[in-house]
Amino acid sequence: MSVTSARNIKSIWLLTPLFGTIIFGCLYFVATRFYPGGSQVDKNSVGFSWAQNYWCNLLNESAINGQPNAARPIALTAMFVLCVTLTCFWYITPLQAGLQKGIRLVIQISGSLAMILAMFLFTNHHDAIVNAASAFGIVATIGTFICINRLKWSKLLWLGIFNLALVVLNNILYYNEGLLIFLPVVQKITFLFFLIWICLIDIELYKRSF
Repeated sequence: MSVTSARNIKSIWLLTPLFGTIIFGCLYFVATRFYPGGSQVDKNSVGFSWAQNYWCNLLNESAINGQPNAARPIALTAMFVLCVTLTCFWYITPLQAGLQKGIRLVIQISGSLAMILAMFLFTNHHDAIVNAASAFGIVATIGTFICINRLKWSKLLWLGIFNLALVVLNNILYYNEGLLIFLPVVQKITFLFFLIWICLIDIELYKRSF
């Protein structure tokens, strides 16, 4: 086995967040195919609407139209995969960026706590969990910016800033009833760009390992 091949095998674990994101995306799509129906616009609609339903609708025990939610087991599996994926990301990134131990631990612990809390989004304490998970997630995200800045990846830094702007837009829509109808679409766009950002950082870390 060549030195390059051995290095490839040794470094492949760095791509865990990338592989996890792909698996999550596939499970998310499959889950939407099993959602019975109902949305914030039409409680009697059939199936999952990408324009009107939220990710959390897939996690509920019953669909909005009152039928048992067959998408739930798949969505819960997807949620577990996503939480493990992001936990791995926030463990790997500060380590590979060479941050000081104290800062590294803050990022790793806050990221892990955010994901542990996120696993309980399907419970009746949804809003409280979202707020708590977001608080820890913000700390981990700030840590990601520190990592990117240290590695001098300016394009990824700007993409991260764009993601933050989308998060702000989500909050504006969430707290304004007149604009709430646009939130499902903006939520998915935010989700997509955030995961793309995570994957691009992960790929760069993998490249850097050689």
